[in-house]
Amino acid sequence: MEILLTAATEMEIAPFREAFFRKNNVEFLVTGVGMVSTAYELTRHFSKNRYDLAVNCGLAGSFDRTIPIGEVVRVIQDIFSELGAEDGEQFLTISHMGLEATNILVNVDEIRPHVLKHFRTVRGITVNTVHGNDASIAKIIERLNPQVETMEGAAFFYVCGRENIPSLQVRAISNYVERRNREAWDIPLAMKNLKEEVVGLIERL
Repeated sequence: MEILLTAATEMEIAPFREAFFRKNNVEFLVTGVGMVSTAYELTRHFSKNRYDLAVNCGLAGSFDRTIPIGEVVRVIQDIFSELGAEDGEQFLTISHMGLEATNILVNVDEIRPHVLKHFRTVRGITVNTVHGNDASIAKIIERLNPQVETMEGAAFFYVCGRENIPSLQVRAISNYVERRNREAWDIPLAMKNLKEEVVGLIERL
């Protein structure tokens, strides 16, 4: 298989450049942080290259404290959580506004599902501003009840869907979503587990 492995930062993708993939041809793309950069870099790359599968990997924060720090999860639904309008205290989605656009992306590309079954599947949101305020965290949990958040996932799903390229999003939990507390993060553990799980996944495909 021809596989594209993407991540937002070089730090997140660097461990995979050193990995040896026996069965599949793997290329790498650092998209940059955020939705706009991800959409641009993916679209530009797909205009010149085609793949059997694109995999977005990296770190994520978790709202769900039943997910241990360091666990690697598969995001199967991702939402552009800020896409809409405020009407006083009420949030209007684009569908409520009567606009023809997409804010909820569902990953239906079950590439050899037997190799994916051990991943916990989660619901994610994609944000421009990572949550770190108790009031905004409570609001987003009440409105969407997400399990994880990233700054790129929904954009990745959107572009892959538009380009008809099968896709997977696999994330390692580095921290819980709370007031910013870097001392509670465990990036080394998350990156170690991410490398093991993603390399293993690609080797099983």
